[in-house]
Amino acid sequence: MKNKEITSKNLNWFIEQPLETQLDLFKHYTEIAQLIANQVFEDEVHQKAGERYSRENQNESNYSRWGNNPGSIRIGEERVKMRVPRLYDKQTGRTEGLDSYKKLRETDLPSEALLKKIIIGLSENRYEEVVKMATDSFGLSQSSVSRAFIEESKKVLECFESRELGLYDFIALVIDGKYLAKEQVVIALGVTISGDKIPIGFIHTITENSRAIKGLLKNLIERGFKFTEGILTITDGSKGLIKAVKETFSGFAIEQRCTWHKRENVVSYLKDEEKDIYRGKLQRSYSEPDYETAKMKLLQIRDELKKINYSAANSLEEGLEETLTLHRLGLVEEFGKSLSTTNIIENLNSQLGGYLRRIKYWVTPEMRARWVATALFQIEKRMRKINSYKKLNLLRMAIKSELKLNQTKVA
Repeated sequence: MKNKEITSKNLNWFIEQPLETQLDLFKHYTEIAQLIANQVFEDEVHQKAGERYSRENQNESNYSRWGNNPGSIRIGEERVKMRVPRLYDKQTGRTEGLDSYKKLRETDLPSEALLKKIIIGLSENRYEEVVKMATDSFGLSQSSVSRAFIEESKKVLECFESRELGLYDFIALVIDGKYLAKEQVVIALGVTISGDKIPIGFIHTITENSRAIKGLLKNLIERGFKFTEGILTITDGSKGLIKAVKETFSGFAIEQRCTWHKRENVVSYLKDEEKDIYRGKLQRSYSEPDYETAKMKLLQIRDELKKINYSAANSLEEGLEETLTLHRLGLVEEFGKSLSTTNIIENLNSQLGGYLRRIKYWVTPEMRARWVATALFQIEKRMRKINSYKKLNLLRMAIKSELKLNQTKVA
C-alpha cells in the first residue's frame, strides 16, 4: 500500500479484507490514517458538490470538483503527504479548500495505539465504536464520519430484503424473537440441506402474533423459499409462531418445539430448591435417543409434578409431543444438539446483541432495519455448519415419510 493512491475505494477494500490481512497492516498505520482522512475529505466533497459525474447534482450545487492540491497531515510524530481535493465556488468564481482539511491540519491524527483500536473495530465490524473513535480523534462531527456507513447499510438492507431464496435448498427453519433497545425483532434463520445457517428475514413486531409472523413467512415464500419437499420448523413454542407456521406451510412442515424452552417453562413454576432437580430429570429424559423411552420418562415426571405443582405438570404436558419430533423421526442422536432447540438462532441473537448493544434508541424504523440487516450479513459470514450436516438427507427422507410426500429415489 506504500505506493498506492489513498482513496475511499482503498478504505472499502481494507474493510472487506480478512482479519489476518488487516492485522498485517498494523505496521503501516499511517496508511490506514490516510484512508480514514481521505474518506472524510470525500464525504465533504460529496456533500457540497454532489455525486461525481452527475450533471443533475452539478446544476443544483454551488460547488464543482476542481482537482486537488498537494497537502500534508500530522500522524503521531510523522507528517504525511496527501492529495487534497479542491472545490470551485460558482458564485465567487474562486477555488477553495476543504473545511475538514483545515481542521485536520490543526490537530494531530490518532496515535498508533488508537489507530490499532480503530483497525480492530473495522475488522470486527464494530462500526459504531469506530465512528466514535474516529470522531473523537479527528475533532469532526459524527455525521460526516458516519454518512458512508449509512449509505452502505442502505445497500445492505436492500440486498438482504431482495435476496433470492430459491437458490437455496432449505431443510429447516428456525424462528425466534430478540429484543433490541426495548423493541422486538423476530428473525428467521434457514438451514440448508448442506448444513449452512443463513439469516433470511426479520420483522419488527410488538409480539409474536400469528398475523405478523405469517407476513414474514409470506415474504420468504415470495422471495423463493421452497418448502414442498418438507421442512422442519423450530420455535420456542409460542402459540402465535406455531399457528403461523401451520397455516402457512400446511401439510409440508413438521414442528419441533425447543426442548430448552420447555424445560425452563416447567421449572419456572417450581421452588428454587426443586428447579435444579427437575432440570436434570428433564434433560436426561430428552437425551434418551429412543422415542418411547423418552416419552415414558417425561410422562413419569409429569405425574411427579402433579403431586407438587399442578401448573408445572400442565406446562410439561402442553405440546409435549412436538418436543419429541426428532425422537419420533429416529434422528435425535444425529441432530438433537443442533435442531431440538432454538440454540442456533439464540447464538445469532447473542451476536446481534453484541453488535447493537450500544444503541439505546432507534431514531427511525429504517435505521433499525439497516443496522439489523448489516449485522446479520456480517454474522452470516462467521456461522458454521450444523453438526452432522452430512446426514441431513436422512432428515429429509424422514420428513417426507412422516408427511407422506413423494419420495425421490436416490441412486
